[in-house]
Amino acid sequence: MAVEVDDAQDVFAAASVAQIHEALGQLHDQEASVTQRLNALIASQKDLSRELGRLDLLRARLGTQAVNTRAISNGMLSDAASTANRISSAVKRLDQEQSNVKATLDVVEQVAELKACVLGVHGSMGAPQDWETAAAYLSRAAKVPDAVVDGSFAEEMVPTAEVPDPPRVTLDAAAESLCGLFLREFEKAAGEGDGSKVTRFFKLFPLIGRTDVGLDAYGRYVCQGVASRARANFNSAAPAQRNEGFFYGNIITKLFEHIAQIVDGHEPLVERHYGRGMMQKVIERLQIEADVQGGIVLDTWHEERHIDRKLTEIKSYAFSFLVQSFLPAKPTNGTPRSSSPANGGVRTSEDQGVDMKEIDSLLGEGALILGRYALYARFLSDKCAPSEPEDRIDYGLVMPNFLATSNLHKKVSSHLIDPFNAMTTFFFRRSVEKAFQLDESPSDLTLNPSKPLGSNPPFITSAVDDVMYIVNQVLQRTLATSQRAVVSSVVPAVSHILGSEFIGMIQRKMRDESYPKPVIQGGLPPEDKVIAFLVLINNLDIANDYVKRIVHQQLGSQAQNGGEIIKSPLHDLFPFGHDATFVENTLKSMEKAFASKSGDLLNDGITVLFTNVLKPRIRPILAEAFRDIKYDIEEDDINGDDEEEDVDVVKSRFDRGWGIVIRPIKRILTSANFDRLLSLGLNYLASALEKRIRSYYGRVNELGAVRLERDVAGIIAAATSGGAYSLRDAFQKCTQMTLILNMEDDEFEDVADDTTGDSGISWVMDAEERKRVRAIVKG
Repeated sequence: MAVEVDDAQDVFAAASVAQIHEALGQLHDQEASVTQRLNALIASQKDLSRELGRLDLLRARLGTQAVNTRAISNGMLSDAASTANRISSAVKRLDQEQSNVKATLDVVEQVAELKACVLGVHGSMGAPQDWETAAAYLSRAAKVPDAVVDGSFAEEMVPTAEVPDPPRVTLDAAAESLCGLFLREFEKAAGEGDGSKVTRFFKLFPLIGRTDVGLDAYGRYVCQGVASRARANFNSAAPAQRNEGFFYGNIITKLFEHIAQIVDGHEPLVERHYGRGMMQKVIERLQIEADVQGGIVLDTWHEERHIDRKLTEIKSYAFSFLVQSFLPAKPTNGTPRSSSPANGGVRTSEDQGVDMKEIDSLLGEGALILGRYALYARFLSDKCAPSEPEDRIDYGLVMPNFLATSNLHKKVSSHLIDPFNAMTTFFFRRSVEKAFQLDESPSDLTLNPSKPLGSNPPFITSAVDDVMYIVNQVLQRTLATSQRAVVSSVVPAVSHILGSEFIGMIQRKMRDESYPKPVIQGGLPPEDKVIAFLVLINNLDIANDYVKRIVHQQLGSQAQNGGEIIKSPLHDLFPFGHDATFVENTLKSMEKAFASKSGDLLNDGITVLFTNVLKPRIRPILAEAFRDIKYDIEEDDINGDDEEEDVDVVKSRFDRGWGIVIRPIKRILTSANFDRLLSLGLNYLASALEKRIRSYYGRVNELGAVRLERDVAGIIAAATSGGAYSLRDAFQKCTQMTLILNMEDDEFEDVADDTTGDSGISWVMDAEERKRVRAIVKG
């Protein structure tokens, strides 16, 4: 309709006849289209009416079918459903009746079994006195449910004229009677030492439901054996034997071994008759006896060895020598002894007051007892450990609570660990003091290379060997205790004494007694001071190497055998928790701390040695080597014979002067110390040689540059002779300077501005510096 309105408007808007005809044509076309669509709708109305009629017929038929279906459902299927429901209910009732009958039969059978057991117990406890059979009947009766035993049916059916009481009363009375009988017979057999009877009655307790009574009686029995054996071992020794070094260690070792033998030997019997894990109750009872017997041994050891008095003496010891050694030295008229820190101080005799041999003996016995206790604790912990796969346990062995809270464990801590820590710290510090009191330097050392040295390398004082021997001994003894508390106290104490007093004594000697200072201004230090200083530097290097080897030896790991890493022995010595890792880290910390302190002092000593001994001689050696040497020579000035004579004059002069300085020092220093000193010396020599080359500015021609390069190469070869090739790196700049001096102009132009290394040379000089070096050669 909208189109028609628009078209009508077009007709009315036409301005000419042609536009009117065109608009009319469009209207005729639209009319034809609408007429065609209307005709199509009218034609399809008949088909639509026919389909609607068919749907009405189908709806009527479906309604009939629905009515028929409901009739069938109500008439036929409802009867079948009700029948099925009746059958299902009948089946359920039948199943219930069957289960009731079965339960009744079970109860009847259980009551019959109960009655047989009651009568069997009564009969066996009568004239036959067959205790095993009576216990077996009680064990069978224990399997009958309590509801049946206490039920009215059993109370009515079980009692007889012979046994009129209810079954529960009869069974409890029989069990109580048998328990008392078994206990009396067990104790009687134990008193007579009849092992077969002990075992016989021990096996009967779990059958009558008296497991705790049996285990308690068995625990008392084995504890009696432990106590009697311990008393026999302790009292049978003569008074003189008690004064022997390891008497108490051996006594407590026998105690622990006896308990371990009992646990190992009796565990299968207990586990078989009482069940898995029941041996722990016997072990707990044994531990109570171990607390008593072990406590007696430790108390007697503590008293007989006068531990408290020793600790008092240790605490009152003044360490006079060490203390005075770190005090400012007093001026004296005479020459003090090398082992004396000062002449003026009056020192009490360090050999009086504390007997070091006695302290050493006490430490040895204490370490033995601690080590045996550690093995004992590990054994019991293994026996009481939960039965879980090992791969699930990542926290190490765990000490059972009854052992960790036991009196023996507490006494081990108070009577052994605490005194051991205090005495070990004193023993090591006193040993360090004694070592420096008796310190001796190697004899017949000289800086004259033509004279032989009077001793064998390494040239160190006796204190180093003495102290490191004690370090090794103390660490071995400490680890042998297998006690984390000992390691956590002793190892840091050893580390502190090494760092403060051992290193401090060497530092004081280096500063006050052997400092290589020239007597006169511009001169060289005295030979004896230089030698003593060299020996003290060797002390630091060798001591550092000793500590590393000692620690690695104690760690005992990291070695590989056929590609497999050998397990560290620390895991066997310290099985609890992460103790092994803690001990390993503690030892490594000690090594690291000592290496740091000794390394710092060693580097300072090397610097002093270089500054006061080596450095003042390097420039004169260079000056002598280049004396009267010219590098602006002409071809006419060169004579064949003279050239052959002078070809290595610089090298030979330098080699002679360098050898006079270096070789005597090299003979005395350790190889590592000499490498450190040589590295400093070569760096300074390289710097001096660079300045020497620059000093020839304008005095070098092309022929002279060739000779200069040859002389510099000769000096480098002589200076690094016998050392590592890497020592030549210090002269890299000198080598490149002589290389630039001998380049052709076009060659130098190619490398003058090279900053990326495209020329194949890793330059250590920038472009401007290379140009300045090139300008040394006269144009």
